[in-house]
Amino acid sequence: MRTAHRTCPLCEAVCGLRLTLDDTGHVTSVKGDPDDPFSKGFICPKGASLGALDEDPDRLRVPMIRTGGEWREAGWDEAFEAVERGLASVTEAHGRQAVAVYLGNPNAHTMAGALYNPPLIKALGTRNVFSASTADQMPKHVSCGLMFGDPLAIPVPDLDRTDYLLMLGANPLESNGSLCTAPDFPGRLKALRRRGGRFVVVDPRRTRTAALADEHLFVRPGTDAYLLFGIVHTLLAEDLAAVRVETAGLAELRELAGEFSPKAVAEVCGVPAETIVRLAHELAAAPTSAVYARIGTCTAEFGTIAQWLVDVINVLTGNLDRPGGVMFAKTAVELGRRSRPYTTGRWRSRVRGLPEANGELPVATLADEIETPGEGQVRALVAVAGNPVLSAPNGTRLDRAFAGLEFMVAVDPYLNETTRHAHVILPPPPVLRSPHYDLSLLFVAVRNYARFSPPVLPPEPGRPSESEILARLAMIASGQGAGADPALLDELILDQMLRRAVETPGSSVEGRDAAELRAGLDGESGAELRLDAMLKLGPYGLSLAALREHPHGIDLGPLQPRLAEVLRTASGRVELAPPQLVEDVARLRGRLDAPPAEIVLIGRRHLRSNNSWLHNVGPLVGGSNRCTLQINPADVARLGLGGHALVRSAAGELTVPLEPTDTIMPGVVSLPHGWGHAGTGQRVAAEHAGVSVNALTDESAVDVPSGNAVFNGVPVTLTPA
Repeated sequence: MRTAHRTCPLCEAVCGLRLTLDDTGHVTSVKGDPDDPFSKGFICPKGASLGALDEDPDRLRVPMIRTGGEWREAGWDEAFEAVERGLASVTEAHGRQAVAVYLGNPNAHTMAGALYNPPLIKALGTRNVFSASTADQMPKHVSCGLMFGDPLAIPVPDLDRTDYLLMLGANPLESNGSLCTAPDFPGRLKALRRRGGRFVVVDPRRTRTAALADEHLFVRPGTDAYLLFGIVHTLLAEDLAAVRVETAGLAELRELAGEFSPKAVAEVCGVPAETIVRLAHELAAAPTSAVYARIGTCTAEFGTIAQWLVDVINVLTGNLDRPGGVMFAKTAVELGRRSRPYTTGRWRSRVRGLPEANGELPVATLADEIETPGEGQVRALVAVAGNPVLSAPNGTRLDRAFAGLEFMVAVDPYLNETTRHAHVILPPPPVLRSPHYDLSLLFVAVRNYARFSPPVLPPEPGRPSESEILARLAMIASGQGAGADPALLDELILDQMLRRAVETPGSSVEGRDAAELRAGLDGESGAELRLDAMLKLGPYGLSLAALREHPHGIDLGPLQPRLAEVLRTASGRVELAPPQLVEDVARLRGRLDAPPAEIVLIGRRHLRSNNSWLHNVGPLVGGSNRCTLQINPADVARLGLGGHALVRSAAGELTVPLEPTDTIMPGVVSLPHGWGHAGTGQRVAAEHAGVSVNALTDESAVDVPSGNAVFNGVPVTLTPA
């Protein structure tokens, strides 16, 4: 037996793990790493199943090529040559805009995704870039970009020091946290209460997180922006604001908030006016306070306004960039600081004219771009670690659209509902055979921290790493050919990075020789060499060697005030009334008097699941991890329902088993995300197929400023099945 340590890559909590392996490389146990200074031994069922995920017999281990409806195994060189032919046939006939890219959620959990997808997109030369971001967190990126000038400048609640936490649309006891990297989120919330703090949850369901809180308030799905505006109104109207940072637009914000008094918004959001006023007073009176809102508020019709108002409240209560309030992490690796203020809409989608945000178009319009003839029609797709047939709105339509593509290549370990449409599947190695560093998650951590995990097991002979797979795709897309050495891409990027660093005034290596710096880099692969360079150029001056000497991770200390470092607005101030959001407030105002739908649909999280990609792991399926429609018993009786119901929306219909519970408010039903497995090689998932909630969600409904899909507050009707 031997023991190995690594970071769990299965959610955003970045927990340290301690693995025991036998002499064959089989994982016999996975436990939390008690010596990790950030997670301190915490582990959830997902992390405990890491060995089972790696050893899943349904994982693909060699490339697959499809001809007609038949799949066959292929060698790596043959597979890359097939990709080269497939992409060339489309681009030569229709141009580069005929190729689209889709990046799935797991890309945020790998070094390869963070380091190699950007050069792949650049090499493809297409503006048709789509990702899970516009089915998740894009409203937060847009609101932070417009307020602070950088979409990655996301303030997180200082959980370990705050005195008052108001949480909306988040369930970290199930999700382990999102856009707020905090291992043992439950323990941190309990510690908040033990030290005399107060914790309030606003959610249409009494989730496990809400049950832990001091107070839980039901809110009508999709109306969080009204509740938040009511709080803003109270803070300003009653002179409770105590702004501690330089701002622009306060007078305009005051005018906007004038129409959203607690009395005016109470009926639409379902929270009494006196409760809204009390929340404002509590936030203002607490020694420190933080407002945090996540996916339930992002995936709604007014997601960007809601995320903006969250940080407006944090500013007005004097808690932005303040210990115990909301703060900005300082990571050991900086992904790039903006030189110009943030903007959206630099280009628009061909069919619906939806604006770009963060270099992406909304996934809600991907089917439009594939199905609509004309110049620029998408005819080929490069999909990396994504399953949009189950995760994107109206996945049923996407399923049909993908079937009509001229060519598709997928980088994925499974034959799933999306990759079954591919012509070539390139499976990356298992997690334990890959190095790991959290490039994408530590910038929203509640404590500054760094940890590198070398591969636990050696690479399989002849099998490329995920980094090499993506690098070879980039070389193909740039015209270098299927046989080009992927190391050439790493060297090109390293040369550009180091030359830029030595020429940057004030850089830690200003004036030094780039070739000398390159010679001093350490790493077993191109990805590790690039990580070493980024660490050495980062604000702490760390190195890969230093992280190897600390296998449990390095604690870089609590969050510190650093607004001046991250602010990139043209005014040099926090923008409280960005024009794009002021414009969208008119849309919000217009919905104030609209009658609510009788029944609306929301999603929900499961602790033992992560979207669609963990449903083939036996230990994670079953128990509470079920695809049922949660519904209030009063609605069951009122509608005369039995054990199942037929659920209809503007997009489609499903027959689903009911789970009556008083933990969900009347007029709201909840179906979990990521189910509906069918027609794939995933045997465990097929035995627990469930139904896809995204057969009901409508791709025509988006949050206007960000283009994010609307998954919460979807009007539905229910009838007996």
